[in-house]
Amino acid sequence: MSKYSPMITQYLEIKDKYKDYIVFYRLGDFYEMFFDDALLASKELELTLTGRDCGTDKKAPMCGVPHHSAEAYIARLIEKGYKVAISEQVSDPKESKGIVKREVVRIVTPGTVTESSMLDESRNNFMASIYKSGNNSGVAFCDITEGTIYASFIEDKDISQKIINEIGKFVPREVILNSEATADDKIIWFLKDRIKASLEPNQDVRYSLENAENDFKTLFSHVNNSEINQSTILAIGGLLDYIKETQISNLKNITTLDIYSGIEFMELDINARRNLEICETMRDKSKKGSLLWVLDKTKTSMGARLLRKWVEKPLINPTHITKRLNLVDEIYQNEQIRDEIIDVLKNITDIERLISKVVYQNASPKDLLSLLGAISHIPTLKNIVKELKSSLARSVYDNLDLLLDVKELVQKTISDEPSLYVRDGGVIRDGFSDDVDYLRDLSKGGKEKLLEIEAREREKTGIKTLKIGYNKVFGYYIEVTKSFIKDVPDYYIRKQTLANQERYIIEELKIHENTVLGAQDKLVKLEQEIYANLLINLASFVNKVQKTASAIATIDVATSFANVAFQNDYIKPIVNVSDKIDIKDGRHPVVELVLKDTTFVPNDTFLNTKSDRVSVITGPNMAGKSTYMRQVALISIMAQIGSFVPCSHAEMGIVDKVFTRVGASDDLATGQSTFMVEMNEVSDVLKNATKKSLVILDEIGRGTSTFDGLSIAKSVVEYINQKIGCKTLFSTHYHELTVLENEQENIKNYNIAVLKNGEDIRFLRKIIRGATDDSYGIEVAKLAGIPTKVITRARNILKSLEDGKENVTFNRESEPQISILEENEALNIIKNIDLNTLTPIEAMNIIYRVQKML
Repeated sequence: MSKYSPMITQYLEIKDKYKDYIVFYRLGDFYEMFFDDALLASKELELTLTGRDCGTDKKAPMCGVPHHSAEAYIARLIEKGYKVAISEQVSDPKESKGIVKREVVRIVTPGTVTESSMLDESRNNFMASIYKSGNNSGVAFCDITEGTIYASFIEDKDISQKIINEIGKFVPREVILNSEATADDKIIWFLKDRIKASLEPNQDVRYSLENAENDFKTLFSHVNNSEINQSTILAIGGLLDYIKETQISNLKNITTLDIYSGIEFMELDINARRNLEICETMRDKSKKGSLLWVLDKTKTSMGARLLRKWVEKPLINPTHITKRLNLVDEIYQNEQIRDEIIDVLKNITDIERLISKVVYQNASPKDLLSLLGAISHIPTLKNIVKELKSSLARSVYDNLDLLLDVKELVQKTISDEPSLYVRDGGVIRDGFSDDVDYLRDLSKGGKEKLLEIEAREREKTGIKTLKIGYNKVFGYYIEVTKSFIKDVPDYYIRKQTLANQERYIIEELKIHENTVLGAQDKLVKLEQEIYANLLINLASFVNKVQKTASAIATIDVATSFANVAFQNDYIKPIVNVSDKIDIKDGRHPVVELVLKDTTFVPNDTFLNTKSDRVSVITGPNMAGKSTYMRQVALISIMAQIGSFVPCSHAEMGIVDKVFTRVGASDDLATGQSTFMVEMNEVSDVLKNATKKSLVILDEIGRGTSTFDGLSIAKSVVEYINQKIGCKTLFSTHYHELTVLENEQENIKNYNIAVLKNGEDIRFLRKIIRGATDDSYGIEVAKLAGIPTKVITRARNILKSLEDGKENVTFNRESEPQISILEENEALNIIKNIDLNTLTPIEAMNIIYRVQKML
């Protein structure tokens, strides 16, 4: 087989270095892909597959995309989880001997995207690094468009679940893992199947302690890394190494290191986040219908991203929470200030991501004008914030830099209406550079020079009508009408004869033409150099811009909270270190907004760790038990993120963790039944809840036989009450559990009020003291649309059971059979029960019948 052509050889050398990437290889105005990359890209991007001579007997498969629209194609590949290496021409084709030199200048992966078109402006695009070692782990997260690394150390017997819970706070798009983390099936399943992250497994080579410590010295000289756990340092180091490799640049945009611990934030495990629908709904994973959807009235992308962070990580320090609440309250109380802030925020673009594009040298002229436009509104915002007096408002005011140096640099360098791309020229402002002005004039034909030549030739020849013209075929020429041909001097060289004119060239005009033709190339090159230097200079202000962006985001989130509170009638909660949750007229923040034809019924809640530790809530399905319990959890979370809450009064003691066990679902991917999933979640609650936690448990034990389920449910309540001692809402169909109020201290019975009128019922959705007196199962079945014939038969059976005329007997080999029983057959009834198939309602009916017999 003959050798490959020089161009294909160069491509293969680049591809060999980037085996896991789709290589976009620059050829003229196109990015081309070859061989396997071409086969893959043509399928994924629906491109025409062609072939190219490559020096062998067979053509190389090839497909390509125009360079000016490559971003859209790259975005599609990234969305599908692929990674792209962009190979550009790095030498001038005119100056190159042989093939033009090409190098990969940038790598684009799901976690390293910086282009606005590929990003969701309302949420961070995190990448993560997981360094797992035995029962401890270092985790690090970074959005390279933001410039902060968040890192923490985790240590626990169930380290896999703890890592998953931590990942759930950030939901990264790309994750780097060492070999031990890669070998953890539970973590890998969660990353791949639950959050669909792109993985970089077995990256042990990145986790070098020496390299990590060197990066610490360079980037975080103010941080004492000797006080940070080694696993955390390695996780950070691995992340930084990956960023350096993919961005093919320094780490100037990484300016902040946030080493956080679990004790700073309320712990919300992955189940609580899902069941409470904190940032997305369970059904379709959409934002609409979540708590985030209710609270997000932000006007800037920076504010939207910060709001999500606050919602994902509620605080547990009452002082910090109160600072947020006081700022929200100031804005809430002053409608004029609130409206003024909203009006100015609408005009502020995403300076946080714009400055990151500057640092990574891929900001366009349009981006710089957008940055300039945002900066112009900061003085107005600062003047408004000056009127606020709370401590957090003072901090925002102090951090709002006017960025006058950035503004001046951009204004004096960039033209008012620059080209979209620097390569098209027209980006540098007239008057900024004498060389640019000169070349720009020449590239436009050098009008002054041409006028000068034209005037001189008229004077020398005496031909008053002589003029200089231009066309693409002949270039510049001197045009003379035929009546003056006799006056044309000898040094004129005839170029073209027309009906009424003759066209000539002269040496000076030819020299000028050659100068003009090279001027455009020189101009573009010079503008690119000036623009690159501008980006370098602007990058030096990254700290100042990021600090200002953070201040803007904070005032945006506080204003959003104030606006939501005003529109939805929320109140400022009292947050303290007490052990109680005291809510008057509490409402579910999401449900009340989606109800269209029904008024939401508010409910009170009182819990503490003493007399009112556990609330056992009974009542039929569809009556509102789950909604009530969720709203208590959501109000606690809202209070601790610094938001006002939906009620008439709220005094909230700090909750360190929220646990939920709500709903029933199989986890078939891991081979777990509904009941196993339920028990795993209950186990997690019992192992990790503390006295300061809030536990929400809905229908524990219903996934197994009646006696098993009832026994488990009662035992769980007793354990929480006696051993953990935390605030708990426990809903159940097991009416037998209502005896716990009499058996143990600190447990109170509540039920959902129901209005019954004959065979019809109406749920009042009001939580009242005491146990329910009926299950209302048949009535609920009727409301659900069960056929009338079935409902009638069910009522007849129930009446017979209650009158002692019928009983349900059970046999493993057959369906339940109805038979007439006499009192002396009570013992046989019990003997014939199949405990593995018995449902709660069947069990209660049998117990009722047997009790009457005996």
